[in-house]
Amino acid sequence: MKGVSWVRREAKIYVSIGVMAAAIIVLFARLVQLQVVQQQEFGKESEKNSIKKIIETPARGLIIDRNGKIIVDNRPSYTLTITPFQFDKNLIDEVASLSGIDPEEIRNELADAKGTNRFNPIKIKRDIDFKTISYIEENRDRLKGVSYQVESLRFYPNKFNASHIFGYNAEISEKSLNESTENYYRQGDLVGTTGLEKFYEKSLRGEKGSRLILVDVNGREVGAYNDGNNDVKPVNGSDLFTSLDSELQEYAEKLMGGRRGAVIAVDPRTGEILCLVSKPDYDLNAFIGSPDAKEINRLFNHPEKPLFNRVTQTRYPPGSTWKMMMALAAMASGKITPTTTISCPGSFTFGNRTFEDHGGYGSIPVVRAIEVSSNVFFYKLGLMLGIQDYHDYSAMFGFGSRTGIDLPNETKGLLPSQEYFDKVYGVNKWSQGLLVSLGIGQGELGVSPVQMVSYTAAICMNGMYIQPHIVRKIYNSSTGIETPVEVKKRQIDMSQKYFDAVKKGMYLVVNGSGTAKNIRNSDYLIAGKTGTAQNPNGNNHSWFVGYAPYDDPKIAVCVLGENAGWGNMFAAPIAAAIMVRYLSGNSADVFNENVKMEVND
Repeated sequence: MKGVSWVRREAKIYVSIGVMAAAIIVLFARLVQLQVVQQQEFGKESEKNSIKKIIETPARGLIIDRNGKIIVDNRPSYTLTITPFQFDKNLIDEVASLSGIDPEEIRNELADAKGTNRFNPIKIKRDIDFKTISYIEENRDRLKGVSYQVESLRFYPNKFNASHIFGYNAEISEKSLNESTENYYRQGDLVGTTGLEKFYEKSLRGEKGSRLILVDVNGREVGAYNDGNNDVKPVNGSDLFTSLDSELQEYAEKLMGGRRGAVIAVDPRTGEILCLVSKPDYDLNAFIGSPDAKEINRLFNHPEKPLFNRVTQTRYPPGSTWKMMMALAAMASGKITPTTTISCPGSFTFGNRTFEDHGGYGSIPVVRAIEVSSNVFFYKLGLMLGIQDYHDYSAMFGFGSRTGIDLPNETKGLLPSQEYFDKVYGVNKWSQGLLVSLGIGQGELGVSPVQMVSYTAAICMNGMYIQPHIVRKIYNSSTGIETPVEVKKRQIDMSQKYFDAVKKGMYLVVNGSGTAKNIRNSDYLIAGKTGTAQNPNGNNHSWFVGYAPYDDPKIAVCVLGENAGWGNMFAAPIAAAIMVRYLSGNSADVFNENVKMEVND
């Protein structure tokens, strides 16, 4: 029995030794796997913890005028950043003092950085000065997580604003960031917000790059990872080549001065916009870098609405500048011919209301009616035409629709129709008397200056309607590829003799006994039409549309003066000066605001 017990004890010893040996072998094998087999894999994972990825934002594309002059450029600047994961929040007050940013604002920025965003630098303030950069460098060991990046900001090397053309960039909002369907934008990125900057955002913004930086245990940058071989270079945005004439733009802004209103000039042969002015305007530099909140609030809340684009968003009755539209619609619909005469005794009574005119002109044809701007002629034409033809023929010239100009937030205006009046007043409950006012461009008709200049251009080009546009082509400087901007054009189906009659009337407005004879020019034949739109809330609005030269149109213009009174006292002289300036190669200046004019439209 004693021998059996010894054998059992010895067996247990061997079993224990075997178990221990097996455990040692497993542990050794695991150690070999970790240190030899998987060393490269885990080494890479460890390496990631010491690499910082810097996203590099490309420079936005340039904007260039029709003569090759850069009118929107870029300049280098420094942006203060904080990497939340490395940052000691006890330093917030110091960074706030350094940057001039409210401490609470910095706390909010840091609070918004969640998840992996905590490892990425947050942009705190743009366009910091060299003194701030020096302070950061001198205190880098202590200011962990605080750094700066080089970015580019817009620069405007001009003597004009063109603020409603160019537009501005602003930090993308949280709402826009959440709604974005593409993985491009990040917190703090600048995005085109208005004007060309917004309309051509995808072309202008370029493609982001990235740099991988090695960082030591104290958060200090020690060099490029893998000698920069894994870096991705940013690709600058594409350049916009525009049709704008810089000198004409400067001149037009000077003519408008501090007045409220709008100017737009186009080449009627192409639809290219030569100048575009909305007044009051603003200085785009207010939105560069880290904008002053008080100044931005002042602009947004200013009673004269300087951010509002009066060229594309205004909706006013056009007054007598609408009379060519009425004439074309009446002739095309067969209601009158170019030789039909209508009696214009000086007033017109419809129902229990009498509509006045500037004077009595007897029985006159359409050419004479446009020349003297007879109201009675067009009162009667409004009734003769009827609401259906009024709407349909006007729509052929783009009214009631957007022109397609390459600027955001364009209005459609308001072109009344049978359906519109039925909705507003009830079916069969509105009076035909509404058509009387519509006949002279009043009543419930609303147009914008860009619609009016496109209509004027179509008239002088005998019905060729061309989409107005600012950008001619987009140039990718990285690939060298030029992409022309597609422009829609269409021929309005009307007889040539109708256009001839209307153009003759517009010629006589300036060169005959018409309402704009004060702008007659000895060097260039100008044709056009004045308009004075009634305004129940103040002084009338002043309109003028025209083109030149009469026999070979090269420029069409629309001028609107808000509350500026008679069309020939404000709008016509400015429009004439712009046409002469352009045709003279930007050398002539015929504007004289002290010239006295007749007070009619």
